[in-house]
Amino acid sequence: MKAVPTVQIDNARVIVTEWRFAPGADTGHHVHGHDYVVVPMTTGTLRLEEPEGPRDVQLTAGVSYARLTGVAHNVINVNPFEFSFIEIELK
Repeated sequence: MKAVPTVQIDNARVIVTEWRFAPGADTGHHVHGHDYVVVPMTTGTLRLEEPEGPRDVQLTAGVSYARLTGVAHNVINVNPFEFSFIEIELK
């Protein structure tokens, strides 16, 4: 099952996407082409499948984090409930 991305803004400066994950849904493996900020809308755990191996991360609603271009991973919702976040990519 795939996570559902909904692009809210795509202009010359940013791409803002809402990601919704049903339980067990994932993004598929991908590499980020832009620096980005994630704003969790839900508190819970996501599993990151990274080149170094998988790891689980705890996210808290409203507590943002930032990453640089080039991050490679698959993101999986391991919670028994829907998880969502807003991703803001900086062009």
